[in-house]
Amino acid sequence: MTHRPPSGLAVVSAALLAMSRHLEMRDVLKTIVASARELLDAEYAALGVPDDHGGFAQFVVDGVSDEQWKAIGPLPRQHGILAAMLHEAKPQRLADVRQDPRFEGWPDAHPDMSDFLGLPIQDGDETIGALFLANKRCPRPTGGCGFTEEDEELLGILAQHAAIALTNARLYERSRELTIAEERSRLAHELHDAVSQKLFSLRLTAQAAAALVDRDPARAKGELQQVATLAGEAVDELRAAVVELRPAALDEDGLVATLRTQVQVLDRAHTARVTFESAGVRALPSAQEEAMLRVAQEALHNALRHSGAGRVTVTLGREAASVVLRITDDGRGFDTQVIRSAGRHLGLVSMRHRAGSVGGRLAVESEPGEGTTIRMEVPCG
Repeated sequence: MTHRPPSGLAVVSAALLAMSRHLEMRDVLKTIVASARELLDAEYAALGVPDDHGGFAQFVVDGVSDEQWKAIGPLPRQHGILAAMLHEAKPQRLADVRQDPRFEGWPDAHPDMSDFLGLPIQDGDETIGALFLANKRCPRPTGGCGFTEEDEELLGILAQHAAIALTNARLYERSRELTIAEERSRLAHELHDAVSQKLFSLRLTAQAAAALVDRDPARAKGELQQVATLAGEAVDELRAAVVELRPAALDEDGLVATLRTQVQVLDRAHTARVTFESAGVRALPSAQEEAMLRVAQEALHNALRHSGAGRVTVTLGREAASVVLRITDDGRGFDTQVIRSAGRHLGLVSMRHRAGSVGGRLAVESEPGEGTTIRMEVPCG
């Protein structure tokens, strides 16, 4: 067996490092497919994750343009070679896939493929995905083309690491689902503690005004003014809760646009002035963007509901090899020496955990009467 040059080993190393950097399932799938295609110098590569209904929950391709992919149509079903890959759980290396008896044809817009190499991705005995490559681009020195036994071995190494990456991504998604459930529970408590109590106070004040309207009209007028104030505060609380419940459009709009939109909504919903500034920030990995968004939401929640701030500023920018998020308010502030006791109430433990989970850091600057600044920093390429 011939040995690959060092550049081949460098490609393998780069592929494994790239897979280890991502947690989001879609990012992991794209990285695996692109790495496999580059490693084996194939024209096309794909990775399918099966569902429980005879199809694929996700199917990612590399080497096919977006226009071609749209023209091909719906996700493929588990039939032919694809089914063999998932159900027989063994490699498939073919000189011409079109000549295989299991071949069932392609949609009209599908690119033409000949030589084929596919490997299952397994977690123990469970097949959690399958890698497909087609059309080896580099002819062998002896002439001809096609995937070799050495290619199969290399793809096998990649598939083993892909299994670890996919398993980690699935665990991350489950962890995030639990986090979302925890946040919904937190919001439910806040709605009860804030909005429900204000509505209860509003009801009692309205009853008092009704009792006073005949014997003490002036005092009744004062009570009705208080009713208006409480109603306005309840509306602010409800609007803020709706903003937090609304799903953030990170996938479509990115962090900068999503933060800008949420700040604009909060600025309209609260009496405090809320502004946003950003410069020099490009797209970040999805896990980092989500962590920064959630930290911003928590910090804004604290500033607008607990600090008594009249102005809150959100900034996002580059500093050296990092992206830095700052949320600054001119509220009442607090003593950072007693931050441990205040930390849970202000969500600081959660914010620090989010920052640390994506390789970032969180800092809190505050003094009584001097406002507060929450600073989150994450590394960027």
